[in-house]
Amino acid sequence: MSRKPAWFLIVGVIACLTIAAVAYLWVNAMMDSLYAYRSPLAGRPPAASAPANPALTGRVVFVLVDALRADTALKPEVMPFLAELRARGAWATMHSRPPSYSAPGYSVLFTGAWPDVSDGPALNLDYAEIPTWTQDNLFSAASRAGLKAAVSGFYWFEKLIPQNAVAASFYTPGEDAAADRAVMDAALPWLTASGYQLVLIHLDQVDYAGHHEGGPADPHWDAAARRVDDFLRQIAATLDFNRDTLLVVSDHGQINAGGHGGQDLITLVEPFVLAGAGVQPGHYADLQQADVAPTLAALLGAGIPAAAQGRVLTEMLALPPDAAAALRGAEETQKRALAEAYGAAIGRPITWTGAAEPAAQAANIMAAARTARLNAERLPRALLAGVLLGVLAFGLWRGRGRDLGWMLLAALVYVALFNLRYAVIDGRTYSLSSVASANDLILYAGVTAALALAFTWLLLAVALRLARRTRTDAVAVTLHWTLLTLAVAGLPAVVSFVFNGPVVGWTLPDFGSFFLGFLAVLQMLFIGLGGLTLAGLTAVVAKKR
Repeated sequence: MSRKPAWFLIVGVIACLTIAAVAYLWVNAMMDSLYAYRSPLAGRPPAASAPANPALTGRVVFVLVDALRADTALKPEVMPFLAELRARGAWATMHSRPPSYSAPGYSVLFTGAWPDVSDGPALNLDYAEIPTWTQDNLFSAASRAGLKAAVSGFYWFEKLIPQNAVAASFYTPGEDAAADRAVMDAALPWLTASGYQLVLIHLDQVDYAGHHEGGPADPHWDAAARRVDDFLRQIAATLDFNRDTLLVVSDHGQINAGGHGGQDLITLVEPFVLAGAGVQPGHYADLQQADVAPTLAALLGAGIPAAAQGRVLTEMLALPPDAAAALRGAEETQKRALAEAYGAAIGRPITWTGAAEPAAQAANIMAAARTARLNAERLPRALLAGVLLGVLAFGLWRGRGRDLGWMLLAALVYVALFNLRYAVIDGRTYSLSSVASANDLILYAGVTAALALAFTWLLLAVALRLARRTRTDAVAVTLHWTLLTLAVAGLPAVVSFVFNGPVVGWTLPDFGSFFLGFLAVLQMLFIGLGGLTLAGLTAVVAKKR
């Protein structure tokens, strides 16, 4: 049996309280920093560029079908008209990057920059908190080229898009089928009037079905997609595909249970269908969400958005040779300026190997600069984490007694039970996609941790016969086991700390390790408090001696 001195109780109680308090502050700081994230280019956007080629179309109609999954878009029985558009246009599978929320997805689609650069919100915010894009975007580029834009859709676009670049608009806070009907009623007259060269029509009811009507596996999902397909037919009926161009894309997908936001693969694959003037029909290789804005800018004869990290999909465009050459030169100049601005913003000056760099090399240089700074910051964090883990392991080992094996087994059982309920029984993903709200996650993690902890303590109490021990010894064992459980369950938090830092800073985190770390810190809060509660219960059931 273990025979721990009374001072261990004081140390154990203080340690549990301290860890719980730190976990509370840390978990709030992690989410607050993600909500508050701004691009390194927020205060120093690259300068806008001039148009490089004449317009290839008289008008671009951009239909953004919120949350439409690529697999749903490929079902002819669900979206028959979209299948007709694919047959007559250019189509491909499009890939995005986390976070797979709407606001960052919108920002990528219209700036051509990925979420860590675009300066769009990293998470979906309340309407009042949504910032206007600081980076150049498709609407601003069209306005500089003397083109008129119109927008009909969800009211977040009223805040995101610089409204001086929008000539006509209709915004709604609604997200369901009725809201989409109102969006269509506002947009169709603009299409028949032919007074606008860039028209955004945002349809939201598929996303609504995913969140509120059972998710993609429910019949309501396909029904919403079919209604959207009918709207696409109505939109196309107003267009002359010899002069107009129609684009249909999505901002993200949804997991089968409904929801998005994380790094789940199904949320990061979307449809892309481009048909009409200036387009070379065919089935093309996979493309990136960041390619949309520069490609549409080329179609419209506008300048490539200055922060665009994507490329112009020249293989899809009917470009004369001289226009193609001019566009390539403009794209290389734009990417070079972007890379230099980004390197300066993160304190990693860019070194060029030649007089000019192709766009792909510029992207690699940006990625290398980001990685170099991250690695420089990760090394001291890794050393600190190693020292702290070593001290903790030594302390737990020194006070091990003969019960350490049982306590370690019980700690592992806690982790297994928590994840059994989380991932197997309730089918949650280890991503933001399964988070309906902050309160939902906190309540769920708290209840699950409490149940797993209580069950594990019962097993430990039986295995080590805590009821037959002295009160001091039994309580000390419970506290020791609590600290060991905190160490085991908290390992993902250590990994996230090393890779991503304690909070989100100058760049977005790796969302897989970030979420696991966040979930671990949340558990640490409840383990620390729960362990103290169980220590009190141990004092009641143990021998009074």
